[in-house]
Amino acid sequence: MMADFSKLNVGVAVSSFAIFQVCFHSLSSWISERVTSGFINLDEKKKIEWNSRTVSSFHALVVVAFCLYILFYDEAVNADHVWGDASTVQLNLAITSGYLISDLLLVIFYWKAIGDIYYVVHHFVALYAYYFVLDRGLLAYFANFRLLAEFSTPFVNQRWFFEALGYSKASKANIINGLLMTIAFFLARIIVIPIYYANVASELGTEAFYRLGLAAQSAWFISSVVLDVMNLMWMVKITKGCYKVICLIGQGEAKTLKNGKSD
Repeated sequence: MMADFSKLNVGVAVSSFAIFQVCFHSLSSWISERVTSGFINLDEKKKIEWNSRTVSSFHALVVVAFCLYILFYDEAVNADHVWGDASTVQLNLAITSGYLISDLLLVIFYWKAIGDIYYVVHHFVALYAYYFVLDRGLLAYFANFRLLAEFSTPFVNQRWFFEALGYSKASKANIINGLLMTIAFFLARIIVIPIYYANVASELGTEAFYRLGLAAQSAWFISSVVLDVMNLMWMVKITKGCYKVICLIGQGEAKTLKNGKSD
């Protein structure tokens, strides 16, 4: 049964990789050209990053929907945080792993356009941690908890889309998205930190914890700390940006640019 399920996970990961590659190389451009004329006017580097962020947002919406379902309805995972039935979480992680590998290859191949060492570190750390869940079915609750962080991703990407299209930073769309992005990032990645580690602390010293073994315990702790340090660093940058956005409120209606053209 486990071998069959492992094959299913591999199949889902491979399919996920292929789908996200198709989305990047074909679907994103095709849809974007029909949604906004501004996409056509972007230079090649910006088109590459645009497609990368479109795929990123699509992935975030899919996995967050899975995460919320698991959080509210998967009794097995929520009943046993360490060794609960990981079937549904594994499917979600297989989708995410396919995306992470796809995105890593794109980042490396198009390094001059979208290369970022922090994203490379983030992806490798996440894949390292998810391996234990996919291979051994452990720590599913904590893996699902961490994936909820993707809730903030569409707002972060939308901020870049507005900038690429030439929207004024003082435009209503930019200000509203900037505020929502800051709130979403704080709720999904920062305010949950003490909740997450309180749950981690509750498992320390238990029989279930010792059954994990040193390798899994190390992957759990190291990946959690590294990802949260990065989230805190990003939160600082986002907060500074949000402060600048708030300062724009009340300065009068700025000339808003839409799709690269003024009203």
